[in-house]
Order: sequence, then C-alpha cells, then structure tokens
Amino acid sequence: MNPFVLLLTALLILASSDLAAETDAPLPRFAALRSAEVNLRAGPGRQYPVEWVFLRRSLPIEITAEYGNWRKLRDVDGSEGWVHKSLLTNRRSILVTGAVRLLRNDPDETSAVVAKLEPGVVAVLLSCRGGWCRIGTDGLKGWLPQADFWGAYDDETVE
Repeated sequence: MNPFVLLLTALLILASSDLAAETDAPLPRFAALRSAEVNLRAGPGRQYPVEWVFLRRSLPIEITAEYGNWRKLRDVDGSEGWVHKSLLTNRRSILVTGAVRLLRNDPDETSAVVAKLEPGVVAVLLSCRGGWCRIGTDGLKGWLPQADFWGAYDDETVE
C-alpha cells in the first residue's frame, strides 16, 4: 500500500478518535477558569492567535463546543473563543451581575441579609434549587436568586 495513503488513513483515525474522546457531558454547560491567566484563541489549537486574555481565576464560563482537548467558551459578555481543557475546572462559580445583590441566610426574599455583593464578585456555586442558589465567598455562605448572577441556567438544579 502507498505510504502516503497509510499516513493519511492514520491521521483520519487519530482525528476521529479525538472527536470520540470528547466528553459525554451536555452542551452548553458552565465551568470555571482554573488559572489566573487564560488565553482565549481564535480556534482549537495553539497555532491560532490569542484574541483575548482572561485575568481572573474561577471566572465562570460557558462551554458551547468541544474539539479534542479544546473547549469553545462564551463569557458573560458574549465573547467566544477556544481554550485548552487543562485551563478549566468543573468546579462551578458565579459572577454577580447588575446591581448590588443581597446574599440571604435562606432561599427566601424575607430571609435575613448575610452580605451585600457588588457586581463583579466571583463566588463558588454550592447548590441550586427552586430558582435560588447557595454560594460561598470570602468565608460567607448564603442564597441568591438565580436572576442575580451569571453562571447557572434558569431553574437549574445543582447538587
């Protein structure tokens, strides 16, 4: 057999196994940045130019596509690009959006206020149920309505 044909066949098999190696996790889904500096690339590989640099560890992102070891991301502002999966973590986080938000003791609008959170605060997502999510930040834990942050889907349940 022609060596070129063998090489081409081997490359096609490797490419298809890369695609098969993609996760079975649903898309889109939320994750977070593992590193304090993450390059967002124009395509799924180091050969593609860096279009943006994230400078915040634990920032929530949305994974919208997978290609081998690369993940296509979208951030809170809608910017999209590709990142190597080693720079991501499945540990969920949230980003407070809009105005100052009230972190409450229980998932109820009448519950005691634990803290006031400024827009831009990043916190760990602990659980979600019934439109409320329990989060933790700077030693504080409490509940926020899902509409007050970015990092979880409407009425998503997180255990």
